Amino acid sequence: MDFGFAPIKTRAINYDKNDDRIIHYVLSHDASFNVCLSCGSCTATCIAGSLTNFNIRKMNTLLRRGEPEGLEIEVNKCMLCGKCHLVCPRGINTRNVIMLIKKAISEMKK
Repeated sequence: MDFGFAPIKTRAINYDKNDDRIIHYVLSHDASFNVCLSCGSCTATCIAGSLTNFNIRKMNTLLRRGEPEGLEIEVNKCMLCGKCHLVCPRGINTRNVIMLIKKAISEMKK
């Protein structure tokens, strides 16, 4: 019988299937990114975020999940203005992290 509904698909993330090479590359070159609180200060002051749908916290989540396809799209929206670095309460050089992500993605394509 068809009751008009279906079972809910799982929303669990299988980290074993995801690619963690980029996060390891970033952390090996800039360990300060490991102390990110995801407080949102960077996203709140982001110029690219006010002009596009760029969200640094989303980028952080994609990076930590190991999802390079979505990560590349997000990283390319960044204007590298550096305002996020100025307001970060942990002093993370987010501009450097974004450049490291771009470099890791380009190396992965080779």
